Amino acid sequence: MKALVCIVLLFVVELSASGQSVWQGKRSSWLGAENQKNDIGIYNEEYKKFLGNVTTELTSTSEAIKILESAGFNEFKDDAQIQSGAKLYFVNRERAIIAAIIGTKLLTAGSRLIAAHHDSPRIDVKARPLYESSGFALMQTIYYGGIKKYQWANIPLMMTGRIDTKDGRRIDVSLGAKPDDPVFVIADVAPHSDAPLRDRKYTGVFDGEELDPIVGSIPSEKGVLTETMHHIAALYGISEEDFVSAEISFVPAIPPRDAGFDRGLIAAYGQDDRLCSFAALRALADIKSAVELTAIVYLTDNEETGSVNNTGAQSSFLTNTYATIAEAQTSAKFNENATRRALRNALVVSADVNDAINPLFMGLSEPTNAARLGYGISIKRYGRSFDANSEIIAKIRKMLDDNRIPWQTASYKVESGGGGTIGGFMSRENMEVIDVGVPILSMHSTYEISSKIDAWNLYRFFGVFFR
Repeated sequence: MKALVCIVLLFVVELSASGQSVWQGKRSSWLGAENQKNDIGIYNEEYKKFLGNVTTELTSTSEAIKILESAGFNEFKDDAQIQSGAKLYFVNRERAIIAAIIGTKLLTAGSRLIAAHHDSPRIDVKARPLYESSGFALMQTIYYGGIKKYQWANIPLMMTGRIDTKDGRRIDVSLGAKPDDPVFVIADVAPHSDAPLRDRKYTGVFDGEELDPIVGSIPSEKGVLTETMHHIAALYGISEEDFVSAEISFVPAIPPRDAGFDRGLIAAYGQDDRLCSFAALRALADIKSAVELTAIVYLTDNEETGSVNNTGAQSSFLTNTYATIAEAQTSAKFNENATRRALRNALVVSADVNDAINPLFMGLSEPTNAARLGYGISIKRYGRSFDANSEIIAKIRKMLDDNRIPWQTASYKVESGGGGTIGGFMSRENMEVIDVGVPILSMHSTYEISSKIDAWNLYRFFGVFFR
């Protein structure tokens, strides 16, 4: 009872001294960061370059490997590589990746894991995509992840992905990113003739089956469809049936840009969740000295569709990697006991961006608990038993405060929205997990907006977390 009284008195003293809640007194992270502006600028230029090179989890994995190898990491091939100080990466089908610096202590003693996804909402090409309509060649698509479909019309799109053929060839596809490449467009209706469509609801301005980009318009004697297929065959050496064994997507053909007169923001496609995946990679790659506890980054696929399939967070890739390391260190194959202890003693940050208070639609947030751009990283509090344990939250708060890293909390307005991270799948393995991220605007759109200082502070926190 005395402890409770002390807590209340402390709160009253803090509140009365400033005349407002401590939360109301929180200031923008830019204030007091003058001596960091050069570092912030350098970091975010690298981040923008990364975003410009990455379109899907396939290209993200290949870019991750480049970052890791330039920092001295090697691909795991044999148990003998697992030695204290070793820098290793494990690739799962070119779509998910785990990178680790092996600690001086055994994995069973604990580890520090940052997990993020590196897929983003997009439009995928169907298995039998080509069709003709009104003299145009178009492609049938199906959207991937949660999108507002109308946002994908009337913008330049690029085609990206891979095609695998029966004869064993792999053809990488990237068309629309270079200035002299053609782009693809989903055509909307002019306001002069759209009266029959004006009663459509906000979420139904475009139907899913209407998200079909124009891919050709010049016919041959045999028609526009045949001529378009001739162009595709000339570019990639494939037949129409090869689309069945292809992973082709349309994504915005818009480069990352600074936003605002002061250049304090980044506008770019795919910041959910490449903002977190890049920060995690960079923080791990920048470790120069030995670590006591093994430091791990896990970049996973298919989060936007429920973390399904053998490259999503519901797969056994992470637990198998923990088993590989734990068994190599104990020289005991199939040592489930060691694997389970290693998982039990892991501390995990499940990193993902979250929705920020929108200055145009402030009523959609509960402002006393929602996150704001430029005010620090977000400790996510969902309620309903989805939160980290209180002692873990306290440990993360101490890390942040001891290193003067600005932070805030993020909670959705009750019965108004929601979201989550891949953390739940790791919690099932008895790992200790906390959800952390940074706020962004226009989440899940074709051009998301982040604050440079939030991205910088997330990277700083990840470095502290690993150390």
